[in-house]
Amino acid sequence: MTSLLETWELDREIVLARVLDHPREKVFAAWMDPAALGAWYGPAGLRIETHEADIREGGVWRFDMVGVFEGKEERFPNLMRFLEIVRNERIVMDYGTPDPDDPDRFRMTVTFDQQADGKTVLTLCQLHPSRERRAAVIGFGAVGYGMQTLDGLAAWLDR
Repeated sequence: MTSLLETWELDREIVLARVLDHPREKVFAAWMDPAALGAWYGPAGLRIETHEADIREGGVWRFDMVGVFEGKEERFPNLMRFLEIVRNERIVMDYGTPDPDDPDRFRMTVTFDQQADGKTVLTLCQLHPSRERRAAVIGFGAVGYGMQTLDGLAAWLDR
């Protein structure tokens, strides 16, 4: 299989990283188990409601992020399509809404780098369709929300 990794201009990219106090096999497993993924994924204050979870190359995870804002429940539909999964090394997916023509869909690559001390450096790299979309995503707080997601993963792994 050819790799889905490619080169691009950095003005379309957002990169988040976190050192986790766990071996990469355990960190990778938290991404592969639909129940685990639904338990830790997403920003603080939102819960995940999974509609479909087929976590394999060619599979999808269709879910809503659900939260209460000003007393009213709001749902944010999401869809990840898994393009490449290399066990304990990398997951590549397209990420957007369930709309097949979603113009804001982006490519997300998650890497798992084992350190000599047994910890794992997890890196999320988002490649947005344009520099304008990247700026919009940063503007609505996606960097902070992404770090909250990584905090959720760390807490889930530590429990």
